Amino acid sequence: MKSVLIIDDEQNIRTMLKDILEDEGCTAYCAQDWDEGHKILLLNKIDVMLLDISLPKVGGMEILDQIIENFTGIEVIMISGHGNIDLAVQSIKRGAFDFIEKPLSLERLLTVTANAIKLKKLREENEELKASNPVHKIEIIGDSKAIREVKEKIEQASKSIARVLITGENGTGKELIAKSIHYNSDRRKESFVEVNCAAIPENLIESELFGHEKGAFTGAVASKKGKFELAHKGMIFLDEVADMSLNTQAKVLRVLQEMEFERVGGVSTIKVDVRVLSATNKNILKEIEKSNFREDLYYRLNVIPIHSPALRERKEDIPILIDFYLEKLAKQSNHSKKVLSDNALKLLIDYPWFGNVRELKNVIERLNIMIESKHIKSHHIQSLVLSQESRENANSIYEYSTLREAKDAFEKKFIQQKLLESEMNISKTAKILEIERSHLHKKIKKYNL
Repeated sequence: MKSVLIIDDEQNIRTMLKDILEDEGCTAYCAQDWDEGHKILLLNKIDVMLLDISLPKVGGMEILDQIIENFTGIEVIMISGHGNIDLAVQSIKRGAFDFIEKPLSLERLLTVTANAIKLKKLREENEELKASNPVHKIEIIGDSKAIREVKEKIEQASKSIARVLITGENGTGKELIAKSIHYNSDRRKESFVEVNCAAIPENLIESELFGHEKGAFTGAVASKKGKFELAHKGMIFLDEVADMSLNTQAKVLRVLQEMEFERVGGVSTIKVDVRVLSATNKNILKEIEKSNFREDLYYRLNVIPIHSPALRERKEDIPILIDFYLEKLAKQSNHSKKVLSDNALKLLIDYPWFGNVRELKNVIERLNIMIESKHIKSHHIQSLVLSQESRENANSIYEYSTLREAKDAFEKKFIQQKLLESEMNISKTAKILEIERSHLHKKIKKYNL
C-alpha cells in the first residue's frame, strides 16, 4: 500500500483528495502547511506528495526544493491555480513529477497519481536489484582465526538492533565492518549515513549531527537536515567517536536515550528511528580515565563490541589479501594478473604494515603500476616498498651524526605515518598531532612529504 501526503491550505480540497485516495487503497495524510507536512514526513514513509503551489508562510516551490534536497525518493505532484501554470511548468524543471490544474479533475488526479506510484515502484525494484547483485556485497577478506571471529560477530550483530562499537587501529577496516553489518541487516534498503567525528570542526559538529534551522547562526541561509535525520529508519556510523567533545557527547547521549532532538535554532522535537554504529582507534577506557570520554555514553555505545585486528595480528591473511587485490586490479585494467615470487611474498608478509590493510592495498596498487613485468620479484619489493624510510624504522640509529638529524628523521617518519593514517587529511592530522595546520604545512614542505 502506497502513502500519499496532501499539503493544501483549503480544508475541503484536503478532505476530498484524502477520501478519493483512500478509496483507491492508498494511505493518505493531510497537512495545511509546511510545518505540519514536515512533521508527517519525518515520522512516516511517504511515496507521493500532492503539493499546492500557493501556501501561507512557506510556498510550494520552496517546499519542492526542500523535498528534492532532503527527502529523496518522493514523487511530488504540484497543484496549481489558473494563475500558477507558469510556476507549475517551472516546478517540473526543478524536479516535480507533474502538476494538476484547479479545479481538480478526478480522472487526471487518479491518472497522474497512479503514474507517480508506478515510477516509484520501478525505482524501488531497481534499488532492490542493485542490493541483491553480488557485486555490491561487502567482503571481509581473510580466513585467519581473528577474521573468522570478526565475521561471526558481524553475523550476530546483523540480526539484532543493538548498538555496536568497533575498535582497532587506523586502516584495519572498521568502516568495512560497519557497512557489512548494515548490508546483512533488515535495514539494508534504508540509509547508511557516515560521520567522521574527527574531521568536523567543534563549532559545526552539532549542526552536522542534528541539523539547523534557517538563521540559526551566521551562514545558515537555509534549513538543513542533520545526519541523524538523514539516517531515519536506517543506520548512522559515528567514526572516530572518541574525538567528539564532552559537550557533543552529552547531546549524543540524550539522542540515544530518547531518540529525539531539536535542530540548532529550532524548537520542534524531531523523533527518529536510527541504529547507531560507532568506531574508534583510541583506547576508550583510558580516555574515560583521563575524563576525555563519558563513561555513560561508552556503555550506551558498547552493547556489541567488535575488535578489528591489525594486519600484523593476522599475517596468514596477507597472501589472501594480496591475491584479492591483484585479481581486482587485473580486471580493472583488463591485463593479465601479476604474480609474486616466493621471496617477494615473504618480504611482504614480514613487513610491519603500520598502515594495516589500507597500506597493503596502496602498496599492491603501486607495484601493479610501477612494474611492467608480469612477475613481481624481491628486488622490486626492496626498491619500491622497503624504501630508505622503512629501513630507517627498522635499523640504523648509527647513521645520524647529530641529535638534530636523528630528531628530524623520526619527526619525518612520524608525520608521514599520521598523514597515511588520516588519508592525507591535513586538518585531521594536525588535530592528531596537536599542532596548527599552518605548522603542519611547513613540516610537509620541509620534509618534502
